[in-house]
Amino acid sequence: MRILQSLNPLSFDPQAGPEARKALRLLIVAGFFMSFGFNAWNTLFNNFAVDALRLGPDQVGLIQSLREIPGFLGFAMGFIVMLIPEMRVAGFCVVLAGVGLLVMGRSADFALLLASTLIISIGFHFYDTANQGLALTYSRKEVAPKVLGALASIGAVATLVGTVVVFILAGPLGYRPLIYLFGGVTLAGGLVVAVLGNQGAVELLPRKVVFRRRYWLYYLLTFLLGCRRHVFGTFAILLLVMKFKVDVQLTATLFLVNAVLSMLAYPQIGHLITRIGERRILILNFLLIIPVFIGYAYVNVLWLLVFLYVADNILGGFALALNTYFHKIAISHEEITSNVSMGQTINHLAAIFVPALGGLIWQLYGSQATFLASTVIVLIGLGLSFLVRVPQPVAVPATAAALE
Repeated sequence: MRILQSLNPLSFDPQAGPEARKALRLLIVAGFFMSFGFNAWNTLFNNFAVDALRLGPDQVGLIQSLREIPGFLGFAMGFIVMLIPEMRVAGFCVVLAGVGLLVMGRSADFALLLASTLIISIGFHFYDTANQGLALTYSRKEVAPKVLGALASIGAVATLVGTVVVFILAGPLGYRPLIYLFGGVTLAGGLVVAVLGNQGAVELLPRKVVFRRRYWLYYLLTFLLGCRRHVFGTFAILLLVMKFKVDVQLTATLFLVNAVLSMLAYPQIGHLITRIGERRILILNFLLIIPVFIGYAYVNVLWLLVFLYVADNILGGFALALNTYFHKIAISHEEITSNVSMGQTINHLAAIFVPALGGLIWQLYGSQATFLASTVIVLIGLGLSFLVRVPQPVAVPATAAALE
């Protein structure tokens, strides 16, 4: 019962008004179906591309590179939500992910698989910005970390469910029917959110596209965390495969373990951010990442590297503190979505050159050099984390409160 309560963002803010409660309920639904669909793509893509379409590594690599373009264009969301309510946008993004999966199931060649991947990527990246913007807008600053943690854990639940479905049905159904199943379920969930969002469940919020110098630390830390994410996401599993010949079953098992632990850990991370603050969380995050990267540079024991891989996944949840930090320094709620969307663009700026640069360093000097170079990035992030300052809430005198 306690675990279920920790997955419910509404339980952390009893003071939330009717509009906020409607928004958070719809975010629960949208987050579940988006994670369910995206995990299906993430789990099935490589095997489908190689086994069903007979694509080579060069074609798969090109698709993986091009799919990051929508994330780089995330800043456009700041302008979109000035015209369309964010909840409606979130619903349409989940619908796009479902459509992309259905197109993927129909793919017979490189071109159609690329098109389906871009459709899914547009839905996923634009949804992420709308989700963060809505969650921060409708959460009080005191409880925002807990709300974000609960929403992230719901995504982990969906990932867990999707992974179990793949394990059970991949053999009996085969690739295409399974992809159609995931696409249809994701599409249906997105339509529910889009329809309810279109019926006044969430109003069109006032928004501004404003980027301020005072947000420079948020932008820079976002970039550094993007570098760290893309290095580990690109090269950690690659190292396990190349060095220890890890098979796809172990990789899938790692994803399953990560989903279970994320479901349990993310709500607790939200509580921890509330308890000790964003500055300490970010410092702790970078401190703990250092041994992970050094371990991947020097450790030659598979089980220890697997442990570090799982630990890194949990540490990824600490990045919630960066968005709640921005929530507290933002001048107004009107600027949240545009700056969160710009943060996504900055994050994906790293995706353009970090994998290529890391691969080149690996090719020239070995995998150890790639992870050691990444440790330098982490050390810079650690130093900048000490500059994080969150304004303290101004106490209202009892007499003044009584007059309000």
